[in-house]
Amino acid sequence: MILAQVIVSGLLMGAVYALFSSGLTLVWGMMNVVNFAHGDFVMLAMYLAFFVYSLFHLGPAVSLPLGALALAAFGALVYLSVIRSVMRGPMLAQILATFGLALLIRYSAFWAFSANFVTLPDTLVGSTLQIAGLRLQAPRVLAGGVALVLTLGLHLMLTRTMLGARMLAVAEDRAAAMLVGIRPDPMQALAWALAGAATGIAGVLIALFYYISPTVGESLTLIAFVVVCLGGFGSVPGALFAGLIIGVVEALSAYWLGPVYQDVVVYALFLATLWVRPQGLLGTA
Repeated sequence: MILAQVIVSGLLMGAVYALFSSGLTLVWGMMNVVNFAHGDFVMLAMYLAFFVYSLFHLGPAVSLPLGALALAAFGALVYLSVIRSVMRGPMLAQILATFGLALLIRYSAFWAFSANFVTLPDTLVGSTLQIAGLRLQAPRVLAGGVALVLTLGLHLMLTRTMLGARMLAVAEDRAAAMLVGIRPDPMQALAWALAGAATGIAGVLIALFYYISPTVGESLTLIAFVVVCLGGFGSVPGALFAGLIIGVVEALSAYWLGPVYQDVVVYALFLATLWVRPQGLLGTA
């Protein structure tokens, strides 16, 4: 029973990993741009959730849509003000631009919020749930459930709607898309907005059970890159499967070996998988 509880907890955490990693893989799939500030977007949403509670005593029912809207607007602004220009330059310019953006966000957070760790109350959305004999933390159940539904929804939007078809057409061939009347700029701005919304929702969900500090984006960025590389750059289903796998591997490693070894096991599995399949689980060669 304890093992089943560990696995379910890992799946719930993995669904959250998949949600905020799906935004990273979407941006890469459409523009071949690697966003090193991705985890810092999540950090901003975590602080938003904290201040919504601290100032107004409101929970995720308010901070979730607010986080999605705020980070969607921020993502579109980043594209229009920074990314659209550096995309015309070499890959190194894109890397340095998003890396510099990450540092700007992080050290602005130090200046605005200080380096102290803060947290939301453990009981903000309930304490413990009893599900099929398993005792699970309510914030993790909420986070995992919402993240799974939204990740699947993003995949369906991309593959089953006309808007998704337009975005995928721009990702496939920008010039050909322009020939059939699709304007790439709005589609790419929308991709950054969707990526921002995913990070906004994920950040609010993670804040329910995780510490909040200006440096939390560093570790989340690393996790996002591992998820996206393992699942395959540009593949939302790949991000979902990889996120769930990493969540379970982390949970089992912490249970069997201790929390200090969980990252070692995850990165060893990640390197071994890429050695055998460099394009990732669902990526194309």
